[in-house]
Amino acid sequence: MTHPRPFRAVLLAAGASLALAGCDRKAAPPVPPPQAVGVITLRASPVELTTDLPGRTEAVEIAQVRPQVNGVIQKRLFVEGSDVTAGQQLYQIDPSAYQATYDSAHAQLLRAQAARVTAQARLDRYGPLARAHAVSRQDYDDALATAREADADIALARATMSGAAVNLAYTRVLSPISGRIGRSLMTVGALATVNQTSNLSVVTRLDPIYVDVNLPATRLLELRRELKQGRLSRAGDDAATVSLTLEDGSSYETQGRLEFSEVNVDETTATVVVRAVFPNPEHLLLPGMYVHAELQEGVDPTALRVPQVAVTRTPHGDPIVMVVGADKKVSIRPVTTGPAVGTDWIVTAGLKPGEQVVVSGLQKIHPGDTVNPSEVAQTDAPQGQKAG
Repeated sequence: MTHPRPFRAVLLAAGASLALAGCDRKAAPPVPPPQAVGVITLRASPVELTTDLPGRTEAVEIAQVRPQVNGVIQKRLFVEGSDVTAGQQLYQIDPSAYQATYDSAHAQLLRAQAARVTAQARLDRYGPLARAHAVSRQDYDDALATAREADADIALARATMSGAAVNLAYTRVLSPISGRIGRSLMTVGALATVNQTSNLSVVTRLDPIYVDVNLPATRLLELRRELKQGRLSRAGDDAATVSLTLEDGSSYETQGRLEFSEVNVDETTATVVVRAVFPNPEHLLLPGMYVHAELQEGVDPTALRVPQVAVTRTPHGDPIVMVVGADKKVSIRPVTTGPAVGTDWIVTAGLKPGEQVVVSGLQKIHPGDTVNPSEVAQTDAPQGQKAG
C-alpha cells in the first residue's frame, strides 16, 4: 500500500523546479529611463514696467458746415482734404435775392432819414413860435410827434438793413474753425436750405488730438497713487507723461499727457473714460484710430520671467508651473503672474531664482515623476525691456 502524502510532496517540488526554470528562460522587462524635459533656470533681470491702455483717437474740435440761408450754391472755394483757417470762405450761395433785400432796406433807411430832416426842421421852427404863442401848442406837439416818428422809422430801417446784411453775409459760407476739411457733400448748383439734414462739409481740428481710454475705477485710483508717489512721470498737475503705439505696432514720436480729470464712473461697467492729449503737427493721427497709450511705471530690478508656455491653469483658473527639484522629481507649484514681457510672464510670487521650471514635455510627465532635465536657452530681457 502506497503513501499519498510523500508522493504529493515530490510532485510539488518538481513543479516548483519547472517554474523556476521557466523564469530563468524569460527575463524581466527593463525599467524605462526618466522622461526627458526642457527646463529653464530662473534668474532675476531688470524689466521696465508699463501700463498698456488701449483707446481711440478723438478730434479736439469738429465743426459741421451748414447753410444759414436758402439758395443755390454758386461756387466751392476750397480743395477737399486741405487745411482751412477760421473765417475762410468755403462756399458762395447765390446772393442776388439777399442783395436786393439789403438794397431795399438801405433805401428805406435813406427815406426815413430824409423824413427826419423835414420833421426836425419843422420842430425847430415851431419851438420859438410856440414860446411866443405865435402857433398853438397843438401844432408844436404834432411837430414833436412827427420828429419822434421819424426817429423810430430810422431805427426800424436800420434794424431791417442789419438783418438783410446778416443774411447777405451768410451767402458767403465761412469755416467756423481752423482745421482740415473733408469732402464736399453738396456740389455747385445744388439747393442749400436752412433746415436741411445734411451738412455741406466737415472741418476737423487735428492738432492737438485726444486719445480716450477706458480704465477700471480701481486702476484709476492706482495710477493716481503712483503719480502722487512719483512713480509716473509728471506732465503737469494731475497729468502723467504717456507714449503712444499705433495700430501697426510703430511708436508715435511725440509724448503726450494723460489727464486724470474725469469725475464720473460708468455704473454698468465700473470704468472711467480718461483722456490723453498728444501734439499732432504732422496730422499723422486721425480721429477713430485704434492706438495703445503706455505709461512708464519704473523698473523692477529683480523680475522673474517665465515663458507663457510653461504656465498652465487649474480648473479654477489659477496659474501653476511644474518645477524640477534637486532629486529630479517634478512637482506642481502655484504661482502669481504679473504683466507680460513679450512671450513671458513676470511671476510675482511662488518662485525664486535658481529653481528649474519645465517648459517642454509637460504633456508626458506627472507630479512625482523622475525626469531627465536639459537646460533650454531663454532670451534675456535687456535693461528697459517693457512689460505691459
